[in-house]
Amino acid sequence: MVDHSEEKELSGQEGCLRSEDATNLQDEQDVAAEDFGQSDNVADELGVLQKKYDELNDSHLRLMAEFDNYRKRTLREKADLIKSGGESALRNLLPVIDDFERALQNIRASDDIAVVAEGVDLIYNKFMGYLSQQGVKPIDADGKPFDVEMFEAIAIVPAPDEEMKGKVLDCVQRGYTLYDKVIRHGKVVVGE
Repeated sequence: MVDHSEEKELSGQEGCLRSEDATNLQDEQDVAAEDFGQSDNVADELGVLQKKYDELNDSHLRLMAEFDNYRKRTLREKADLIKSGGESALRNLLPVIDDFERALQNIRASDDIAVVAEGVDLIYNKFMGYLSQQGVKPIDADGKPFDVEMFEAIAIVPAPDEEMKGKVLDCVQRGYTLYDKVIRHGKVVVGE
């Protein structure tokens, strides 16, 4: 004989277990639905971030390419400027060379030294005028205080009087500046 009371108790427990399983299953489905909703939001957010990344990366690559083009263009322009600047300087020296050629022809043909000296003096003044237009100026040295920024002392001699001590007595080779920057130091004799 089978005891029905045990059966009822077992079926009651099974019923509770089934309803608990159903509740747990429902909870799992709700969590899965939330996860799916969250995963949908994450996927959307990931898509937005990927699009933003692609835009920024594209912008960065374009900027790098533009900078590279700018750098190459400025180097090319600088080289052209240096080349054409040198061309301009040389073209403007050609009349001075022409004057020297005429002076050399006249030196051979002329017996009058005064006329030849006057011609060479005119050429010198023309050349110094050209240098002045280009920003090159001679450094005045005689009687000036010795300055290591402007002069190079090649000799030190006893000063003829007390006030000439530490001053330039003689200029052996003239110095020049280009827009106030020394391009060649004057070689001078200094009084001690």
